[in-house]
Amino acid sequence: MNTSKRILIVRTDRIGDVILTLPLASILKKYFPDSKISFLVREYTKPLVSNNKFIDEAFCLIEKNGKPAISENIKMLKNKFDICIVAFPTLEIATILFFSSIKIRIGSGYRWYSFLFNRKVYEHRKYGERHELEFNVNLLNHLGINEAPQKSKVDFGIQIKQQTKEIVENKLIEFKVDLSKKIIIIHPGSGGSAIDLPKEKMIQLIKNISSIDNLVFLITGNKNEVELCKLMVVNKNTINIAGLFNVEELIALISKAEMVIANSTGPIHIAAAMNKKIIGFYPKYAAVSPKRWGPYTDNAVVFQPNICDGNCNRKKCEAINCMNSIDIEKVTETFKNILHSEIN
Repeated sequence: MNTSKRILIVRTDRIGDVILTLPLASILKKYFPDSKISFLVREYTKPLVSNNKFIDEAFCLIEKNGKPAISENIKMLKNKFDICIVAFPTLEIATILFFSSIKIRIGSGYRWYSFLFNRKVYEHRKYGERHELEFNVNLLNHLGINEAPQKSKVDFGIQIKQQTKEIVENKLIEFKVDLSKKIIIIHPGSGGSAIDLPKEKMIQLIKNISSIDNLVFLITGNKNEVELCKLMVVNKNTINIAGLFNVEELIALISKAEMVIANSTGPIHIAAAMNKKIIGFYPKYAAVSPKRWGPYTDNAVVFQPNICDGNCNRKKCEAINCMNSIDIEKVTETFKNILHSEIN
């Protein structure tokens, strides 16, 4: 069988979404070792794929005014691929791929524009019946690949440049971070992708744990979350570094951490991909539940509201402030137990 194929994986949304699509590259290389694997992403997620050990080439979606530039992207991709696998379909993306002369186009069969794909997958993701990573892997069925991912064996292929490691270390030294201590990263925001643990609860958690010896707590976030992160600084062991690291540097920073504490957001998936200890906070409703969007690792403990049965939606959960029902004392105890098991 000819295993030499030119394959394009397409995921043009956010950091966590791209992370949960990365394992397709390692699986494809397993079955088609002579294939050339490329990835189409947005500019800001390019660091996730540009230095990946299973990805041969990264393409950045050309955008104008926040929308894909159809003709420019067709010109960039035309006649370069035999197969494309679309994990996040949109009309614009489907149109670009259709006119790029790609013979096999795998994508959802449930969109009105699904006629632009010629290998259709009939799975509704919005009900959260399985994990997003597993939905993505199922797209490979049309290539005769039937994999059952296991959390302990998934390879995300992320690599970090030595230069980036040095940049991150220098920034930490500049902020007087004691690198002899274990780093705990706390990421209190999520960019609106889910409902967060209330900031008051996160502050309470930080107060409970930040006085533990030999730990330093780094508060991370994007430039729009600087003010939120300032609220998390409760003592000299908590340092706000929000907005100071780009995606490539954030990956290197997380690689240095002992644990990541976060809501449902990109950094929690980076941490999972790097096999870090994780404490996460997730709502229960299906569209954003950990069953679909949780960190794909055996090293995570996820806390959810105890006043919600999951048969609801975002509007209802926000109305009753369900995330406020998470017991921070239990989270604190879990954090200490994880640390204790690590020490012993």
